[in-house]
Amino acid sequence: MAKKSKKQQSAGTPATVSLTAAGVDFTLHSYEHNPSHPSYGEEAAEAMGVSPDRVFKTLVADVDGALTVAVVPVSGTLDLKALAAAVGGKRATMADPTLAERTTGYVRGGISPLGQRKRLRTVLDDSAGTHPTICISAGRRGLEVELTPGDLAELTEAVLAPIGRG
Repeated sequence: MAKKSKKQQSAGTPATVSLTAAGVDFTLHSYEHNPSHPSYGEEAAEAMGVSPDRVFKTLVADVDGALTVAVVPVSGTLDLKALAAAVGGKRATMADPTLAERTTGYVRGGISPLGQRKRLRTVLDDSAGTHPTICISAGRRGLEVELTPGDLAELTEAVLAPIGRG
């Protein structure tokens, strides 16, 4: 696992470029992605030696016809009813993966809440606030970024809500 501070980076993904442009402190973690691993998030936690409660996955859902990003711990699942309620919606379903990729500009397993092609409204599970830093996808499989939950919430203009289920 390689770690790089923002000062050691010269080029990166749209997510890391947006973090650098915003002047946010972050740490980049890279690892060799195993395509046969059953869970991108769990693979990241294992590869980095980080608790799955601190590694968050980025999921794209459709809430009443509007794509919405949900950021929840990889150790749990997304509560679609809670997500809909968090944004004032009535019904949420998982978005079509192809539409999620096309809209965000990222591939599944590498979708980041940062630097998306089209900025989507974002809901961050409130459990993120219990950690000094969390890890999220940096925009491609095998690349994670570690930052404070406050910086993530500010940059994505996220709503904090209990949308994860343990």
